Amino acid sequence: MRKTYLKFLLVPVAAASLAGCGINSVPTAEENAKAKWADVQAAFQERANLIPNLANIVKGAAAQENKTLTEVIQARAQATSPSIQVNPEDLNDQAKMAAFQRAQNQLSGSLSRLLVSVEQYPQLKSQEGYLKLQDQLEGQENRVRITLRDYNEAVRGYNTTIRTFPDIIGAKIIHGAKPMVPYQATTQGAETAPTLDMAPAT
Repeated sequence: MRKTYLKFLLVPVAAASLAGCGINSVPTAEENAKAKWADVQAAFQERANLIPNLANIVKGAAAQENKTLTEVIQARAQATSPSIQVNPEDLNDQAKMAAFQRAQNQLSGSLSRLLVSVEQYPQLKSQEGYLKLQDQLEGQENRVRITLRDYNEAVRGYNTTIRTFPDIIGAKIIHGAKPMVPYQATTQGAETAPTLDMAPAT
């Protein structure tokens, strides 16, 4: 009778011990980081979706900027290519993450050059459609910056969880967890949202 009692007493104790060894905390932290990465991808995609409309306006009003515009279109194609996308299962792959970052940073750079170059066209800046797109792009760049910050914070939490006791036990033995790769800008200032000149031409 006493042995049976002890057995039932030990079951919840063992369950509590296992729960404190990363059984639940590791997958919870992992899913949180994956969800934040989905937000990052959505933010980059929404930015990419604005570019065709911008291209149409610039193409009609600033034909001289066709070279820069072509660079933007090519960079967008690369940044949205299925081969460059990072799936949630690949978040611990340094090479894939680096390739994704390079493509996004290249698009950011070419887009910034285009926006700077069209500043010299008063007739373009006076168009309501262009100013609206500028506003949308600025908002989207800010969203990209925020989602990257949130993703990096989730990755930091996950990586800390799988490296610290007692969660490291479940992380290594049960989940085979590997550290995730944070998003790091490969060009200086790429992680900071640009400030676009929204003032109408005088």
